[in-house]
Amino acid sequence: MLNKTILITGGTGSWGHELVKQLLPKNPKEIRILSRNESSQVAMAMQHELNDKLKFIIGDIRDYEAVQKASQNVDVIYHLAALKHVPICENQPYETLKTNIVGTQHVIDAAITNNVKKVIYISTDKAANPANFYGLTKAIGEKLIIHANVMRSSTKFVCIRGGNVLGTNGSVIHVFKDQIQRKGVVGITDKRMTRFFLTLEEAIKLIFKATYESQGGEIFVMKMPTCKITDLAEVLIEASGEKNVTIIENGIRPGEKLHELLLSEYECTRSVYFDNEYFVILPSIEIKGLNEHYSKLQKVDLQSYSSSEELMTKEEIRKMLQKGDFLS
Repeated sequence: MLNKTILITGGTGSWGHELVKQLLPKNPKEIRILSRNESSQVAMAMQHELNDKLKFIIGDIRDYEAVQKASQNVDVIYHLAALKHVPICENQPYETLKTNIVGTQHVIDAAITNNVKKVIYISTDKAANPANFYGLTKAIGEKLIIHANVMRSSTKFVCIRGGNVLGTNGSVIHVFKDQIQRKGVVGITDKRMTRFFLTLEEAIKLIFKATYESQGGEIFVMKMPTCKITDLAEVLIEASGEKNVTIIENGIRPGEKLHELLLSEYECTRSVYFDNEYFVILPSIEIKGLNEHYSKLQKVDLQSYSSSEELMTKEEIRKMLQKGDFLS
């Protein structure tokens, strides 16, 4: 990233903060943060002591002109901006569509117009065999990003797919800890529910892996630990020292699944083991040279990659939370 100009859409969120933190030591020429909230931008600027390499731009990815201007003379775009809260996306699908699908196409068009070298799209496990509108829009976003590689352009487009990131805004950890302290009751939608988890540092590691190793047109997936949400809640309850905390079931919310997928059954047929930490999903469309590039790697021998498998023990969950400093 030495002397590169980088644009981060939606860069004032948790992922954006950590990405900027890890990008600055790489000595980029400039990091542009495109987002809608001025107070978040001011807070982020102050946190980085008004670092002159950071440039904050008020704008919305729904506005093509704003994205196009922000992308001028940019080398790499990290596309983080999205509506992500499952119930909100279910209740306001058109607003979600405008941000997650139309906004993503704006990023693609702006990148091609400005000859950006590479675009990294941040997707989610909910895009694999989607059961809610959020996941559906992210799955379509993946398709748009991958298809952009067959357009008449030198820009390379790649996706990463992550799970739930520990400690981010709205994280279940913060919700549970607040419920434990204020109510003495932890609400869980279904006691059978499982999820993938990774730390913010691991999420950014995945982003950089795709940045440096991708050819354009593939989806990078990190192997992630999984756990039962009830086990996570019980570890947090035990660590809190609070007595008589109960766990109640509230019922599954619209669009929620019991278990998430990082690789669907269909995707497993065209995925390879990149190394011990990552999978790569190859596209169903033909992208020149891509299949040949990965032809020597071992094909994935899974039926699917589900959060219901290889669950962490409570002790492993405790160690994961301690590592992230969530039990202090």
